[in-house]
Amino acid sequence: MDASVRELSYSQAIQEAMALAMEADDRVFLMGEDIGVYGGAFQVTGDLVDRFGSERVMDTPISELGGAGVAVGAAMTGMRPIFEFQFSDFATLAMEQIVNQAAKMRFMLGGEVSVPVVMRFPAGSGTGAAAQHSQSLEAWLGHVPGLKVIQPATPHDVKGMLLAAVADPDPVMIFEHKLLYKMKGPVPEGHYTVPIGKAEVRREGRDLTIVATSIMVHKALEAAEALAAEGIDIEIVDLRTIRPMDKDTIIASVKKTSRLLCVYEAVKTLGIGAEVSAAVAESEAFDYLDAPIVRLGGAETPIPYNPELEKATVPQVPDIVAAARDLVRGKR
Repeated sequence: MDASVRELSYSQAIQEAMALAMEADDRVFLMGEDIGVYGGAFQVTGDLVDRFGSERVMDTPISELGGAGVAVGAAMTGMRPIFEFQFSDFATLAMEQIVNQAAKMRFMLGGEVSVPVVMRFPAGSGTGAAAQHSQSLEAWLGHVPGLKVIQPATPHDVKGMLLAAVADPDPVMIFEHKLLYKMKGPVPEGHYTVPIGKAEVRREGRDLTIVATSIMVHKALEAAEALAAEGIDIEIVDLRTIRPMDKDTIIASVKKTSRLLCVYEAVKTLGIGAEVSAAVAESEAFDYLDAPIVRLGGAETPIPYNPELEKATVPQVPDIVAAARDLVRGKR
């Protein structure tokens, strides 16, 4: 490994990206509930308040609507705020500012004003936080023109995509799965960016394409290893960006493998998998399909508190293995 590449956790990579952005540009500042002295609900901001002061690492009142409004307004004046929601579920309290203001201002003002705000959303299940603190709402925001929505799956990507988001002239929503915060991986030192709107093929294969998002990328990789022992060769596409979606990479992969499985944690109905499926069905890749497209998403229920029930509501590795095996062997 290059000496300039270290092993960092996902949360450390986020913190490093924010620090680099703040060092490089005085217009960048952080906002959110308990992100100052406390260091954030998931300790992602850490000691940044000691390094940059309370005027640039700002604790906000318990009002997501108010905080998001300040962030959007600051962005419209030329600042570059990074606003942290304690949980992605709390986006529901700020939808007016996100959907009706941030997403629409550039259009409504004829391109004279941009809204370079970044909003961070700790998302997903697996922490026993129950129904109101465990949702995956990225498809909600991905439905809105004017927003860019990203789901980095690795420490390398979350640093590079966050830095790209800070530099972007439009509002970028970044969904960070809570179970990824402690996951470690190689992260280069210094400033680099990972392009928004570009998927990544994480594993080459010939028998089936799995398009996965966020933590499901890692579960899909684990499933692929198990299936390899059975002679089934899986290709895995890490979507990375929900909007704008990289349909070209998906289509190219499906033309290669002739089968598609979409895996995501959010509720299956009207989820990301539906858009991925439609992109393939409406393209030349449709004629290459040897089996129906399959979506593997979350159950049609709020996330339970009980840990076993919680696991049962979202796809796990054995579920991916079973769905992929059935697709390849013609049982779907």
